Amino acid sequence: MLAFRTAAAADVPLLIEMMIDFNRGEGISWTPERGEPALRRLVGDPSLGVIGLACDSDAVVGYFILTWGYDLEWNGRDSFLTELYLVPSVRRRGLGRELLAGAEKAARANGARALHLMVRHENSPAIALYQGAGYVSPDRYFMSKPFA
Repeated sequence: MLAFRTAAAADVPLLIEMMIDFNRGEGISWTPERGEPALRRLVGDPSLGVIGLACDSDAVVGYFILTWGYDLEWNGRDSFLTELYLVPSVRRRGLGRELLAGAEKAARANGARALHLMVRHENSPAIALYQGAGYVSPDRYFMSKPFA
C-alpha cells in the first residue's frame, strides 16, 4: 500500500530524475534545464497545484502532478492531472490505481470538483486504468471525472 506526501523543494532532484523518464516515455521534449524553474515554482506555490509523492516502505516510487483551474461547467475549481508516474520496478502491481486514487483524494481535498487528464491514444494500459476508475472521453481522449 502506498503512502503519500506533498513534495517539497528538497524533493526536486528526485522529481527531476523521474520526470526525465516520464517525459522520455511520453515522447515529450523536456529537459531539466527548461523544466526545473517551473517545477520549483509549482512546489513552492500551492495556489498553482500540488505534487504528490508516492512512497512504498519509505522509498519514493512515483508521483502525480495536479494543477488548478476554475470552470463554471464544474461549478468552480477543477484540476488537471498533468503527470502520473511510477518507477518501472514497481509497475504491474496495481499501484497505478492507488496512485490515481491518491491524486483524486488530493484534488478533492483542495476543493476540486472534477479531475481532467489527457492520455496518448496508443497508451492502452493507461486508458484502461482511467476508464476503470470512471473517467470518460470525448473523441480527443480528454477525460474528466466529476466529483460529487
